[in-house]
Amino acid sequence: MRDALTPKGRATRDRIVAGAAEVLREQGVAFTTLDDVRGRTGTSKSQLFHYFPGGKDELLLAVARFEAGRVLEDQQPYLGRLDSWEAWASWRDVVVERYELQGDHCPLGALFLQVGRDRPGSRAIVVELMRRWQEHLARGVRALQTGGLVAADLDAERTAAALLAGVQGGVAILMATGDSAHLRAALDTGIEHLRRAAVNPPSREPTSCVPGTPPP
Repeated sequence: MRDALTPKGRATRDRIVAGAAEVLREQGVAFTTLDDVRGRTGTSKSQLFHYFPGGKDELLLAVARFEAGRVLEDQQPYLGRLDSWEAWASWRDVVVERYELQGDHCPLGALFLQVGRDRPGSRAIVVELMRRWQEHLARGVRALQTGGLVAADLDAERTAAALLAGVQGGVAILMATGDSAHLRAALDTGIEHLRRAAVNPPSREPTSCVPGTPPP
């Protein structure tokens, strides 16, 4: 529906989604009503159903899409310019900090728990998030290759997929235990794998100290 709206209509819909996301983060999905959203966003009931004719479930899916976008935005600007070892280290720190602050409460996971993770709309949001995230990481690996920092034969897509899987596993353990050690280990090991694939400068043949004699 969003694409069929006027610019003003899109702005209004986006404002409702952003306001709903704030309420849901504060009160929790199970305890938030449409009246709460209307109060926060200053919209009427008819206006709310105009933009979300499917009611609360449609609004929750829109907020889930919004929260998925936040996952990537929170990693910027580093995720978008992983062209140096310093940038990769900064990205690693931002990811750890983000999920340590989040703790065991995942807004995106709570939304999917409410609307159903297996719904086509929910699955599409997760698939798109993972695709974009992996795309950023693969682009970063290729940037290192272009800069001559990593061997050209390293599989960028496979490396990015492994990094992303490590992050997701580390986050899952953090949420279950409150300990970020596994997330830190996954990121450190993944980046170390990249560093081991660094291009080494060509070695020079040893030279003899005595002119005219071959090197040992």
